[in-house]
Amino acid sequence: MSNSTTATNEIICQQFVEMVTDYLEGQLLEAEAAWTDEHLAGCPHCRAYLEQMRQTIAALRGFAEPGVDPALRERILGSLP
Repeated sequence: MSNSTTATNEIICQQFVEMVTDYLEGQLLEAEAAWTDEHLAGCPHCRAYLEQMRQTIAALRGFAEPGVDPALRERILGSLP
């Protein structure tokens, strides 16, 4: 593979990485989703990245969102102008 082909693939993969969250949330336009599906069909690296993102999201669902002590929250909000 030539250097220009490698550079082009890196740019395409970088575009995928930037779109992955929207892809997983079904927020892409139809044309973007089609481009992404086409890219994924031929790119094992991005397929692996997508699977890693899915696993990370699934793992994070098990964590509760941290709460803030109500008294501390009021002190912080009360100190704001």
